[in-house]
Amino acid sequence: MTTTDPRIDTYIAKSAAFAQPILQHLRAQIHLHCPDVVETIKWSMPFFVYQDSIFCNFAAFKQHCSFRFWLGELLPIDSKLDAAMGQFGRIVSLADLPNDKNFAKFIKQAMKLHDAGAKAPSRAKPSTEKKELEVPPAFLAALKKNKQALATFEAFTPSKKKEYIEWYVEAKTDATRDKRLAQAIEWMAEGKSRNWKYQNC
Repeated sequence: MTTTDPRIDTYIAKSAAFAQPILQHLRAQIHLHCPDVVETIKWSMPFFVYQDSIFCNFAAFKQHCSFRFWLGELLPIDSKLDAAMGQFGRIVSLADLPNDKNFAKFIKQAMKLHDAGAKAPSRAKPSTEKKELEVPPAFLAALKKNKQALATFEAFTPSKKKEYIEWYVEAKTDATRDKRLAQAIEWMAEGKSRNWKYQNC
């Protein structure tokens, strides 16, 4: 039985026009070939869970989409694309995806890995390599509308930036997320960090 999450309907509807047919196609293919997946939202992105573990996810950005099999490193996908973008690199049209026959094959192979209890190789990067902090598009857009808040954010240390971003993305509902974003912009416009209330305790 297909299990869908209305939050993913909303996510797709709010995505850029070019992204919507891509996401709809990916979603349909996933459900067609892995009918036991369960949809959810994690880290503000659509995810698909199979056998109680993350199976795959996709995301839409301003100019491209990405798709990742959670155990993609273990799949025989011949790709020279940037692995950080998922197994198929930057997706800007349906033509950037494997044909339906090959995509179905990858889904079946990924299911077998999950059925066998396979684990993904460690994705930890060398300590000498710093991971660039990813700022959600909506968060960045709101910052750019307030010069004082943007200046404060840019002056923050990576850890202070992360505190605000995590607080924002961990919100359970869109309403809470919007409220937190408004509060964050207000505080940063005043030069305050996320935990400013506790700094002098």
